[in-house]
Amino acid sequence: MAPSHISIPTKLPLLVVSNGVLFPGSTIRIPVTTVRNVNLVRSRLTSDSRLSSTVIGIVTKEPGKDGKGSTIHEIGTAGVVVQVTGTSWPRPVYTLLVTGLCRFRLVSIIQEHPYLMATIKQLEDLKNVDGEDDAQLAELVAEFKETAQKLIDMLDISVPGVAKLKTAVEQAPSQQLADAVAALIGGSLLERLQVLDALDVGARIRVTLPLLLRHIQKLKDIQEDKSEEKEKKNVQMIRLSRGGRNLSPMLDPPDDGDNDITDLAERIKSANMPEEAAKAANKELSRLKRMAPHMPEYSTTRNYLELLVDLPWSSSVKETCHITKARSDLDADHYGLEKVKRRVLEYLAVRQLRGDLKGPILCFVGPPGVGKTSIAKSIATTLGRPYHRMSLGGVSDQHDIRGHRRTYVGAMPGRVIQGLRSVKVKNPVMLLDEIDKLGSGIHGDPGAALLEVLDPEQNSTFTDTYLNLPFDLSQVLFVATANSLTTIPTPLLDRMEVINVPGYTQEEKVMIGHLHLLPKQLREHGLSNDILNMPKEVIATIIGEYTREAGVRTLERKIGALCRAVAVQVAESTSGKGETKTPQEVEVAEEQADLSGDANKVVVTAEGQAKEQALPQHQSTTQLREHLELPIVVDQKMIHNILGPPIFQSGLAGRVSVPGVAVGLAWTPVGGEVMVVEASRSPGDSGLTLTGQLGSVMQESAKIALSWVRQHAYLLQLEKDFMKDEEIHMHFPAGAISKDGPSAGVTILTVLVSLLSSRCVRPDVAMTGEITLNGVVLPVGGIKEKLLAAHRAGLTTVIIPAANKKDLTDIPNSILNEIEVVLVNTAGEVLTAAFEDGFPDIVPEDEAVMKTLRSKL
Repeated sequence: MAPSHISIPTKLPLLVVSNGVLFPGSTIRIPVTTVRNVNLVRSRLTSDSRLSSTVIGIVTKEPGKDGKGSTIHEIGTAGVVVQVTGTSWPRPVYTLLVTGLCRFRLVSIIQEHPYLMATIKQLEDLKNVDGEDDAQLAELVAEFKETAQKLIDMLDISVPGVAKLKTAVEQAPSQQLADAVAALIGGSLLERLQVLDALDVGARIRVTLPLLLRHIQKLKDIQEDKSEEKEKKNVQMIRLSRGGRNLSPMLDPPDDGDNDITDLAERIKSANMPEEAAKAANKELSRLKRMAPHMPEYSTTRNYLELLVDLPWSSSVKETCHITKARSDLDADHYGLEKVKRRVLEYLAVRQLRGDLKGPILCFVGPPGVGKTSIAKSIATTLGRPYHRMSLGGVSDQHDIRGHRRTYVGAMPGRVIQGLRSVKVKNPVMLLDEIDKLGSGIHGDPGAALLEVLDPEQNSTFTDTYLNLPFDLSQVLFVATANSLTTIPTPLLDRMEVINVPGYTQEEKVMIGHLHLLPKQLREHGLSNDILNMPKEVIATIIGEYTREAGVRTLERKIGALCRAVAVQVAESTSGKGETKTPQEVEVAEEQADLSGDANKVVVTAEGQAKEQALPQHQSTTQLREHLELPIVVDQKMIHNILGPPIFQSGLAGRVSVPGVAVGLAWTPVGGEVMVVEASRSPGDSGLTLTGQLGSVMQESAKIALSWVRQHAYLLQLEKDFMKDEEIHMHFPAGAISKDGPSAGVTILTVLVSLLSSRCVRPDVAMTGEITLNGVVLPVGGIKEKLLAAHRAGLTTVIIPAANKKDLTDIPNSILNEIEVVLVNTAGEVLTAAFEDGFPDIVPEDEAVMKTLRSKL
């Protein structure tokens, strides 16, 4: 009978093994690989204080009939985990040392996720079930011990496994004798399961005895071959020293470690590696063969070898570069962006003619939401290459690019090598997203690590620190995106060709919303054009009253809000009038066909669940028309009811109707911005106070503008000592945002003149440009973004430096037809254009100055 002191719970977590059987009283090592087994280890066994008190069930997964499917064997062994070894990163790999307690029978599975739980019935060892008396049983036990002793006499007693077998034969009680011997001599999976199923002690011995006799015969056959005797014994001793599981390597099928090594060897041969990589792989494989699976270095070396065989050393896809198809794809995916699409087509055309082109590295720079990432996807689609996106925002560790050294715990390859491993080809389109958001810290500069990656002359021998082998990146097409060039290191920027992606005009946004965003939102919300009608005029209203951005992301969110409101109306109109459930995807089981069978076995039938959970489709539009007037046409009233009051008002007349206020234009990484600059006078110490978190450049611009006003105070008809006992305070909203840049000089000058002369600036005028001490207006950047911002704000006149006339070629005619662009060379021309009557006395002098400057040039 089973020892009375062993009592196990009626509910146990189950650890499913595929090629092993645990017997009561024996100890085995079990590798943990499946998701459910890993979840069991993490939940129940990761704390050392819980190992000795946690009882788990060890059950074997046996193959189904005709080799199809697999089932859990209904008889299992309750055991205690003595030791847990392995690592949780970069992927969980554990090995458990488990000691068996007693047999149990599965009653029912009560939990499948995250790991298996079952109700069980503890089984006792039985005697005399077949009518045998104690004398017959004693005679059978004596015969079994005598046979086992013959096996022991044929083996070396100094080997730990043999000594363990000798102790079990001499000291184990009769009910545990067969279990102890069966655990050590091994056998096939079905033979070991037969021993486990034998509850009667006599039947168990009779099942084990043929295995013992066969083992003895095998050893006799080995001893007959004198030339190979020594080698066979050495192999036998190595096997026994690894835990004493098998007394002969010839009787058992290869364990999981041998299968893994064989599989890795075959994959190394078929990987078609370069000579240097193949040599390194074979060297590591030789080291792996000499390691025991429970050693910490085993999993590290195995992970490295799996990386080597998974990398696409010679695997590539055939490129399909057709310029006509590329043009149609770009036009279908993107509206507008003519200059950007033209440059992309030029790049692809050269590839089509040459067949190969190492460079350049394209870098799309522009505000968010203008389609930089989608352009990279279109390039990948056109070329027929796999697409991989690598987000660099917030990366501040160079090891994320180059990888870690394998000597560190948790080492892993860099993102470039990981990306190639995932796409499985050596010539993908790899997007380096948000390359301007790279940081640098105590772990090095990732921007410097990218220098070798993006250099066409160097990346053919890129060496990842983890891989420690050169890998050819010359066939990878790198595409980068950024919002600003100011934060990209100069050496890195030198390796890329910058393509500016500007913001969209009002008309372009309307067409994008009509052709792309609206159909996408209708699909995502289960609607159609027959249900919802949103005219172009409505989209234009949304753009003008609810968005102020260079891209179209906010516009897409607003269209989505309108679609959700309509979806509510459709759902309410059909509520109670028949089932109108939305189609849903059914979650398929994590491990298909793990369990199947009778009442003691659970069957996972994912397909059957899918049939039961499938929901009916929407009612037809004809049925909806009976309850709701379709199509629902979105109008301005509906927009205000759903989106609320307008957020933005056209024009800035209310803010520019007092002296000391002017409208400036600024460039930001998210597009152009309109900035209302204000100034006031108050008694106090003579001086100029600036607020709004201004940088040193803008502060110097303010000082230059004030100096110019003082020099020309007489011509401007200002008081001689206009700042005596007075203080001028100038503010740049919004105060919480830092501002700096050489483009606010003319705006500051106009604000000072307006304040000191008590004259109002024209309310429809915005301006940008920098001035010198002599009043010369210098060119600035970001003209297109600034003009688009002025157009969004409803301004009709923009003052820009005359030297920026060349930038007007990038401005759409639809914008130039609605905005008057005034080109200026001097500060006097700025003031003349900014005020109704201008300052006639200041222009002649400035024109003379400009003539002198031009003659010197």
